[in-house]
Amino acid sequence: MNTNLTYSKIEPPIREKSASYDVVVVGGGLSGVCAALAAARHGARTAIVQDRPMFGGNASSEIRMHVCGASENQKKPELEEGGILHELLLANKSRNDAYNFSIWDMTLYEAIRAQENLDFYLNTTMIGCRKDGDRITEIHCRQLTTEMTLHFTAEIFIDCSGIGSLAFYAGAEYTVGSEGHDAFGEPDAPAEPTADRMGNTLLLKAVDRGHPVHFSPPAFARHFTEEELKYRPHSSGFTVAVGDTSDYTRMTAFSTSSIDYGYWWIELCGHTEDFFSEYEDVRDELMSCVWGVWDHIKNGGDHGAENFDLEWIGILPGMREGRRVLGDYILTENDILENRCFDDGVAYGGWAMDVHTPNGLYDFDRNPSMIRCFDGAYEIPYRCYYSRNVSNLMMAGKIISATKMGISSARVMGTCAIGGQAVGTAAAMCVQRGISPRGLLPYVRDLRRALVRDDCYLPSTSDRGSLLSGASVTATSTKEGHSPAWVINGISRSVGNASNCWVSDGISADGECLTLTVDRGVRISELRLTFDSNFAYPIKITLSNKRRAQQRVGVPPELVRDYCVRLWRNNALVAERSVSGNVQRLNILRFDEVEVDRVECIIQKTNGCSDARVFAVDAY
Repeated sequence: MNTNLTYSKIEPPIREKSASYDVVVVGGGLSGVCAALAAARHGARTAIVQDRPMFGGNASSEIRMHVCGASENQKKPELEEGGILHELLLANKSRNDAYNFSIWDMTLYEAIRAQENLDFYLNTTMIGCRKDGDRITEIHCRQLTTEMTLHFTAEIFIDCSGIGSLAFYAGAEYTVGSEGHDAFGEPDAPAEPTADRMGNTLLLKAVDRGHPVHFSPPAFARHFTEEELKYRPHSSGFTVAVGDTSDYTRMTAFSTSSIDYGYWWIELCGHTEDFFSEYEDVRDELMSCVWGVWDHIKNGGDHGAENFDLEWIGILPGMREGRRVLGDYILTENDILENRCFDDGVAYGGWAMDVHTPNGLYDFDRNPSMIRCFDGAYEIPYRCYYSRNVSNLMMAGKIISATKMGISSARVMGTCAIGGQAVGTAAAMCVQRGISPRGLLPYVRDLRRALVRDDCYLPSTSDRGSLLSGASVTATSTKEGHSPAWVINGISRSVGNASNCWVSDGISADGECLTLTVDRGVRISELRLTFDSNFAYPIKITLSNKRRAQQRVGVPPELVRDYCVRLWRNNALVAERSVSGNVQRLNILRFDEVEVDRVECIIQKTNGCSDARVFAVDAY
């Protein structure tokens, strides 16, 4: 034994870093990703702080929930979200037909990493903030992988944490639970306020091995009976019948379950009103439940699962509901049912109001969710996206200013993501103008116009401010009902019976040419082309075989793949650009500023469709 060893006390190094930005986004779920990308693209020096090793939040490989939105899984396909979210989904679809969540993680990481003006900090948890009056001046973070303490200052902070952590530390006014009926006159709110909230879920994925597979549960698995799960589909051909559904329909109503992907109803809400402090306990209890449900499916009777084998079970619960930060407007059930639009509408929703039982899985004698369906869509006003008492705090995701009934629709990831893009765009505008988020209200038309330009749909406006809005438009060929004039009407999707899309009659060997002519020359430096990606077919990353069966292999064949743009002035060619291999819906081409009186778009090839399809041609 060596007795000559000596020991010295080593003081741990203090690793600290400070950085200053225009905009700091806290939270790297889809709302945070879209907010950060939008702010950076609009010129703000931006940072995104994410406490996990990957981006995506509930959609990441850690949780693996697919993106739901206003289209309600294709019940309202015309409401599919565009913008940055659609761009990311198309990028993933172009390389990931096997629905590999690791590739999806990489797609999000690649987009963040490649974006100019954007720094990112993974494995970094915000642990506090400093204020001066009603303004946040600095946030404090800890990056565990580097043992680094980070201090970030910014003009605008955006809380996309999913639970309102920054808002809480900053003293922002917020609410939790459910408002009573008298607060806003919501028809489906409870008579009195309650602390009820929706809970957290762990998902699972199973595969059919083609032969019997034995399953032995872990010792901590909870035992479930068929009686306890009678209202929760969990076997092949399992159906649930319900009573009157004239006003409400339940998600489990008359549904046939799949045992290869599940189960959103393995949900727990905690036992106290302080549900944030219970998160770890809830996770442990959820672990016992998800393994116990699978044990019941495999060993608790005939559920048609003999050949099924677990491929993956989550360990990080997906959270449905956190704090709701109060803004200058509170979105309510009445706004949703009336399809209300707003002068400051900057996002929209269409998902049904989806209110889960207050005790989650343990409400054995109730259907796990009540669904309030409605036709159409509603807008979410800009005033829901900033704090009413912390002057430079904005928020996006499921913590926006809404009632319990309002957020039950607006909480889904598609709606959260487009709200994130709106907030990031607004934050950059606030920085450029040197104003607070509330101070942007007089300029909200500029914000709405910027969002529409960036392929964000708003039901109440088609104002893009394009320099080609008054052009005359012709095409070498056109299918009936798909006029070339549609490309300047400002609406880049089918709405009702209007296609709003130019469609050629085939594609000739020389390509199909769309020509826009203006009487007087206009000076442009940017051309934006919006192609058809066919919102009738989903392109989401998903564990569900049912949702995968709705999809097609590869990127949408309707998307234009190869094309050429030519800019003319007095019959002289002043600029030309060719693009090949395109897989995106929105294409942005930038030029040195030039005066033009004619723009030609020559479509040479699509990704499989026999016709050229263009929704919009805009110039700025």
